[in-house]
Amino acid sequence: MVTSSEIILIRDGRVYDHDGDTDQPTVADILVEGTVISRIGPDLAAKLERAATPHRVIDARGKLILPGFVNAHYHSHDILLRGCFENLPTEIWFMYALPPSYPRRSKEEIRARTLLAAVECLRNGITTVQDMLTIVPFDPDDVDIVLDAYDEIGLRTIFALQVADLRALDRVPFWRETVPSRYHGVLAGAADRAEQRDPYEVVAEEYFRLRGSKPRLTLALAPTNPEMCSVAFLEKLAALSAEHALPVYTHLYQSRAAAVAGRLYMPEHGGSQVDFLRALGLLGPRVSLAHSIWIRPEEVATLGATGTNVILNLASNLKTKGGVPPIRAFLESGVPLALGTDNSGGSDAQNMFQQMKLCAVLSAVSDLEPGPPSAADALRYATVGGARTAALESDIGALREGMKADLVIVDLSTPSFVPLNSAARQLVFIESGASIESVMIDGRMVMQDRKILTIDETALRQAVDAVMPELRRDLAQVCERNAGVHPYLFEAYRRSWSHDVGLDRYIATGGR
Repeated sequence: MVTSSEIILIRDGRVYDHDGDTDQPTVADILVEGTVISRIGPDLAAKLERAATPHRVIDARGKLILPGFVNAHYHSHDILLRGCFENLPTEIWFMYALPPSYPRRSKEEIRARTLLAAVECLRNGITTVQDMLTIVPFDPDDVDIVLDAYDEIGLRTIFALQVADLRALDRVPFWRETVPSRYHGVLAGAADRAEQRDPYEVVAEEYFRLRGSKPRLTLALAPTNPEMCSVAFLEKLAALSAEHALPVYTHLYQSRAAAVAGRLYMPEHGGSQVDFLRALGLLGPRVSLAHSIWIRPEEVATLGATGTNVILNLASNLKTKGGVPPIRAFLESGVPLALGTDNSGGSDAQNMFQQMKLCAVLSAVSDLEPGPPSAADALRYATVGGARTAALESDIGALREGMKADLVIVDLSTPSFVPLNSAARQLVFIESGASIESVMIDGRMVMQDRKILTIDETALRQAVDAVMPELRRDLAQVCERNAGVHPYLFEAYRRSWSHDVGLDRYIATGGR
């Protein structure tokens, strides 16, 4: 377990301040005492009292010091499937990538994949990750393996079990009508694999079992999406969230088919999944809606009025044919924004630099007039915005005295920053993550001089290599099993286009 009681002085770095000069950040020192930033200012060494004499001094001359990124939407369960898929729309991709399609995974695989995800986080400057994890069949020992792995490597974690209680066969538009009955078992086995136990009981028991168990762990709730959850189930989760101030993460309007599902299955709410959630008490600052692509203007206004968070997952939205969310409309309505990387089997990379760049450029798709978000805005969404989704914005997401010492040191001598014209713009439009040199979480260096300090990366690569033969065999069986049903799934996907949902989130649809 990573802990720290050290006093560390980081000297002469450019300290990034969201509210300061984001082009040429001021050179200053940062004093870290234990897990928090105690002081920020110039030449702190000459001003420190004897009791605050640092145990260690880090020279940050020629470096940029950033708040650690908060990846507000991610699923660690399919990181070992990165690079396996392309050209699959969202609902069809589910059949190939998600855990219900696969046999139960070994404990060795669960540990290896979790640590691999965490290493990628650190190397890309992510100090907090929201892991919306699916474990089937459910086993609390598997949860412990995941959380112990995050704790061992030192990553701050917002953890939620992803759960649902309805069958995909009945809730993904046109699956039941289009797919022959001989394949219904394939769909049920791959898309559902429902637990024998009530999923609410599982979630509630895990919350009470795990709360307060680890210093960098925040627990949350994660109903998978409104169309896959019953009213009774969501009402129970809403009550649990309200009683214990638990954050709630869910997917909303991830695809056009999801918008069709709202129109088909929620007529009493005018086909609006946002109004459906509002009726259940599942809007507001504790609630975060990942994706939110196929959303109506009036629904955007509702999210702004209620302070409900939207988490943009732009790379995965493009790769799985989901479309482009109305970024400018969210901003104009005051919707709080955060950024996420989504599945490694979908977007393939836990890289917030990719997400920030897409965030800063994609508003031009629907808004011809120049305007927000700026690069500095995108950086704010990738830090403060993600922290806000779990009510952690007083602790992480910025470099402030009294806040947690979660920070990233970037080498400004790399080509991305020569010459240094604007730290914010060069971070967002040029940097890939290669310039990240060191990472501190909770006052402890977990990566320094590009070396992970908390685990053995060579041993981790060997552990991944050891579990991949079995996973590749299982993937081959999944592809073989899906081969027969695949054309029918595409027909259901095409049929969703027969329903007018009143808006378009694609670029130049119908053109060449």
